[in-house]
Amino acid sequence: MPIHLLWGDDEAARTRAVDALIAELVDPAWAAINLSRLDGNEPDQAARALEEARTPPFGAGARVVLLQRSPFCNQCPTELADQLEDALELIPPSCHLLLINPAKPDGRLRTTKALQKLVKAGQASERSFALPSVWDSAGQVELVARTARELGLQLEPDAAEALSAAVGNDSARLAGELEKLSLYAGGPQGGNGGPITLAAVRALVGGHSTTALAVGDALLAGQAAEAIALLDDLLTAGEPALRIVATLSGQIRGWLWVALLDRQGEQDVAAIAKAAGIGNPKRIYVLRRQIRGRSPERFLRLLGQLLEAEADLKRGAEPGAAFRDGFLLGVGHPLGASAD
Repeated sequence: MPIHLLWGDDEAARTRAVDALIAELVDPAWAAINLSRLDGNEPDQAARALEEARTPPFGAGARVVLLQRSPFCNQCPTELADQLEDALELIPPSCHLLLINPAKPDGRLRTTKALQKLVKAGQASERSFALPSVWDSAGQVELVARTARELGLQLEPDAAEALSAAVGNDSARLAGELEKLSLYAGGPQGGNGGPITLAAVRALVGGHSTTALAVGDALLAGQAAEAIALLDDLLTAGEPALRIVATLSGQIRGWLWVALLDRQGEQDVAAIAKAAGIGNPKRIYVLRRQIRGRSPERFLRLLGQLLEAEADLKRGAEPGAAFRDGFLLGVGHPLGASAD
């Protein structure tokens, strides 16, 4: 198949797949001639990729033309779309055009439809590399298991869960941690060892990943000290304070909408997701479990406290102090109060 469409925001997994294709297809002795790496952000390089993909390889092996940030399936200009359609039937079997993009292909575009028609006909391939959402714990465990399989490693189930809790959906860090664990366990890169164990993960991998959503979970539970500690970790790691505010705002608003609509007796999860601005209706089930037993007034108070912290930040306050003042001294009673 001369055309390969690879998309998704899991850059580490995409890169491994690309490297594997290049290793399989390109003769190292002829790589300087038969391997091209181009950037689709430059229209002339996108057009050049189509030209090179129609040129048979020299010497042994196949020709591979790698186009990062491919424009062909997302906001493709008409002239470039015409060039792609003209080139599709002219790419020889010995040439491989790799179209790489973090974004999902726009199915409305004629270029996307043309490529997917070739996929259905077996003349092209399509692979997605989408990271699980930060709230999708099951998806993160599956990401750990899938990455381990790709690296040829065995991972005990409890080790997979512990590693997922430690790295979240950080695919690049996950690959690095698995390689380190492989050496520790004497796996493919360090001998013929057994599966990676929970003890190995605890010994070598750092603590739990910290995200703004974890801060929100602590706020929801009324754990003031834990929320402030997590905020301090994020700020120390260089996370912008206003980005934290934006994430927390979206998280708390989602809880508020679900709580209000549940109070009104709404049962249609698709309707709730649309009203709350949540793209995946399945997430509503997760949110309902999180907020069970808590009233909408609780979330209104949290939003008020977050607003005070945001106002302090925009007035130039030190981020740590702004969050502490907002959440410990803000609107209503402190976070530790349990009244709902």
